[in-house]
Amino acid sequence: MVSLKQLKYFDAVARSRHFGKAAESCAVTQPALSMQIQELEKFLGVQLLERGRSGVMLTESGKEIAERAARVLADVRDIVDVARQQGNVLAGPLGFGVIPSVAPYILPQLLPMVRDTFPDLDLHIRESQTQTLVSELLDGQLDVLLLALPVDHPDIETVRLFDDRFLLAMASSHRMSDRVKATPDLLETEKLLLLEEGHCMRDQALAFCSLRRIENINTFGASSLSTLVQMVANGLGMTLLPELAVPLESRRGDIRLMRFTDPEPQRVIGLAWRRSSPRKRHFEELGQMIAAITPPQSQ
Repeated sequence: MVSLKQLKYFDAVARSRHFGKAAESCAVTQPALSMQIQELEKFLGVQLLERGRSGVMLTESGKEIAERAARVLADVRDIVDVARQQGNVLAGPLGFGVIPSVAPYILPQLLPMVRDTFPDLDLHIRESQTQTLVSELLDGQLDVLLLALPVDHPDIETVRLFDDRFLLAMASSHRMSDRVKATPDLLETEKLLLLEEGHCMRDQALAFCSLRRIENINTFGASSLSTLVQMVANGLGMTLLPELAVPLESRRGDIRLMRFTDPEPQRVIGLAWRRSSPRKRHFEELGQMIAAITPPQSQ
């Protein structure tokens, strides 16, 4: 029979592509881990891994079985959650993923509240881009995500928390009436600074602006909103700044902000979790807490 231990060890190797790192993450010796995987291969009658000088690679059979093993392990974690969460508040280990354009503006207020409200919760924060977070959620590495919606996947359930409007940020030296509102055409007159590839905010900005000419787009070194604000403050271009970030980022640089004409561009911030998770009620409670601490202008 295939054991959960074997699946866990194989999953660790499949993720790390390294026997030593996998053994360390599983808190076992490398020989013990290798032996369990060999027994798994023997029982299944297929080779799962290719071992070489350059590292460990998955065979074609190994790739498919690794995906299935990850789902099995995620289901097992959900079973444990069912037993742990019956009649209790949010408790036990929780993998919480947050996108970078939200984390700095929500977590400083949220984490102390979570600690006080759920003292038995063992929270693990993971900040990364949407694609990575969704993949880790489906694999069971994370339990719930705070990100921009929609997330279109049949195995993921979401809840909308609040709308976050975009403002146009420019250097304060720009001479423009405070009563003037920004339009997408205005963005074509100057360099538009956006986050680098992979950030959902970049795609949202491009969709709003309907930009096709990439020569006016600069993403060099723009890995965070803080970087963009500093670039804007120093006259290197304009950017779209989510309203959620305004209280913090407007203090970091010499910038001025303009609202857009209606309909104002915006993103929807929400929570996402595996549809199979038994912790839906607790995630919704967490969502209510997040919505409550959101600045009024973003709700």
